[in-house]
Amino acid sequence: MLAATKEILADLIAFPTVSADSNLAMIAYLAERLESCGARVEVLHDPGGTKANLFATLGPEGDGGLVLSGHSDVVPVSDQDWTSDPFTMVERDGRLYGRGSCDMKGFIAATLAMAPEFAARGLTRPLHFAFTYDEETGCIGAGQLAEDLARRGLRPSLAVIGEPTSMRIIEGHKGCCEYSTRFQGLEGHGSAPDRGVNAVEYAVRYVARLLELRHSLKGMAPADSRFEPPWTTINIGALHGGSVHNVIAPRARVDWEMRPVQGGDAVFVKAEMQRYVEDELLPAMRAVFPGAAIETEIVGEVAGLIPAERNEARRILAELTGANGADLVPFGTEAGIFQALGMDVVVCGPGSIDQAHKADEYLALDQLSQCLDLLRGLAGRLAPTDAA
Repeated sequence: MLAATKEILADLIAFPTVSADSNLAMIAYLAERLESCGARVEVLHDPGGTKANLFATLGPEGDGGLVLSGHSDVVPVSDQDWTSDPFTMVERDGRLYGRGSCDMKGFIAATLAMAPEFAARGLTRPLHFAFTYDEETGCIGAGQLAEDLARRGLRPSLAVIGEPTSMRIIEGHKGCCEYSTRFQGLEGHGSAPDRGVNAVEYAVRYVARLLELRHSLKGMAPADSRFEPPWTTINIGALHGGSVHNVIAPRARVDWEMRPVQGGDAVFVKAEMQRYVEDELLPAMRAVFPGAAIETEIVGEVAGLIPAERNEARRILAELTGANGADLVPFGTEAGIFQALGMDVVVCGPGSIDQAHKADEYLALDQLSQCLDLLRGLAGRLAPTDAA
C-alpha cells in the first residue's frame, strides 16, 4: 500500500496547483481514480469555472458517516531556493520531497490509495472524500462546499481534516480573518501637505489603532484558554502606498489579519475600527477632500475549530492511535467550516507543519505509513460487520 501511495503522491505533486492557477487537471485525476473504485463523484466548479471542489461518496446514501478532507492548492515556489524541481517528487533519506508533499497532498494520496480497500469492505456507513480549492487564500472552496452540502441537506457526522499534524489529534485552532483596507486620498506636492490628503499617513494611523487593539486583546483572553498565545492576535502583513519622496501619496493599502480565540473578539475589533474610521479618520480626510474614502475588503473570515466536550471523531481516532489526548495548534484549517455544519471534527494528518510552505518541503515515509494505518482502522469502523 505504501508503494501505491507514493506513486499517487508523485502524480499529485506533478500538478502545479498553486492557488493563483487552476486545479481542474488534478481534480479530474482524483475523480477518475475514485470513480474507478465505484465512488459517486461530483465536481463542483467555482463561479469562474477555472477551479473546482470534488465531493465523492463510497457506501450507502444518507446522513451520517465520515468525511476525509484535504485541499488541492499549494503555496507558490517563487523566490524559494529548492535543491530539486518542486513539482517532481524526489525520494531521499526516507523523505518524499516536493511542493505539497506534506501540505497536504500526502494525505490525499493516502486516501486515494486506500479507496479500493474501502470499497471492498462493504461499508455500512457513508464515506465521503472532500477535496477543495483555495484553502491557502481564505478557505474559499470549503466555504462553497459547505453551502452546497447545506443546500442539499446532506449531514455527515464526522470529519477528519488531513493537515500536517505529525499524526497528532488536533481538536482546536483559532479562526483566521484576513482583510485589505484601502485608503483614497488627494495627491499633491510634498511642500504643501495641508493641501492634499496623504493616504499613507492615514494608513499609518489606522495601523497604530490596530496595534492599540492588539494590546487590549491580551487582557481579554479567556482564563481557561489553551491556545498559544492565549489571546486573539493581530498582525500587520503589509503596507503599500506612495511613490516618491516629494509627492503626497493619494492611495495606500494595509493588509492585516486577526486570529480570534472567541467570536466576540472579532466583533470587538471590527466595531472599534469602524468607529475609528467613521468618527476620526474620514472626517479629517474629507475636511480637505470630500472624495476621500476608506474601504475594507474581506479576503477571508474562517471560523476556528472550537474544542468540544463531546467529539466522536476525537474519541475514535484516540482509540485507533492510542493517543491519550488531543492538542491545539496556532495555524488555521478548514475544520471550523465542517464543524459549523454540525460535524464532530478533528485535524490529523501526516507530516509536520514545520516543513509546509518552505523550500524542499518534504513528507517522511514513516508519517505516511502511520496515516495509512489510521485510514485502515477507520475502514473497519465504517464496516463493523467485516471481520477483517
